[in-house]
Amino acid sequence: MKDFIKKQIDQSYQTKKLLVEDGNYHQLICEVCEKAIETYQNGKKILLAGNGGSAADAQHLAGELVSRFYFDRPGLPALALTTDTSILTAIGNDYGYESIFSRQIEANGYQGDLFIGLSTSGNSLNVIKAMEACKDKGIITVGLTGITGGKLAGYCDYCIKVPSAETPRIQETHILIGHIICAAIEDALFGKNVLSDETKVKKNRED
Repeated sequence: MKDFIKKQIDQSYQTKKLLVEDGNYHQLICEVCEKAIETYQNGKKILLAGNGGSAADAQHLAGELVSRFYFDRPGLPALALTTDTSILTAIGNDYGYESIFSRQIEANGYQGDLFIGLSTSGNSLNVIKAMEACKDKGIITVGLTGITGGKLAGYCDYCIKVPSAETPRIQETHILIGHIICAAIEDALFGKNVLSDETKVKKNRED
């Protein structure tokens, strides 16, 4: 059992190690961070969606933006399109499961918003259709996928392909990338204005 646990930890470490060593990932994540910051500077919002564990990840990251991440600051507009059961079941019943995200984008997405679609396989049809709806509305699109990118890679403006084919490793790394984006947004918009570094450390310890 201990060897099994060690192997699981090492697999996660090795995936992240590849991110550390590859400057192409740094550049791509940097570009996505800059677009996310620009989205908020322009008074727009971030939309997120995914299925299963990726739905939970979308909600996780939306929560970091709306509430707080490293420190107290004004809330940032972000919507996880995975949370309203009445909307999801109405769209699923009337238009089909593949439309549960695209229909919401048609209703609540606006030009200049940014959409983050999470799909470990890169082949989730409802996320792909969401990307198509974003194109029609002038919404910037970011895909978080596994190593191949799947079909999704051809539909988004930016596709960050985690260097793994294993779902748990991909999802763990999606959260890492999402946290980097959240941290970059906070630092750019509020980092020098809201709390001193000393206060940030104290606040985090209290939480």
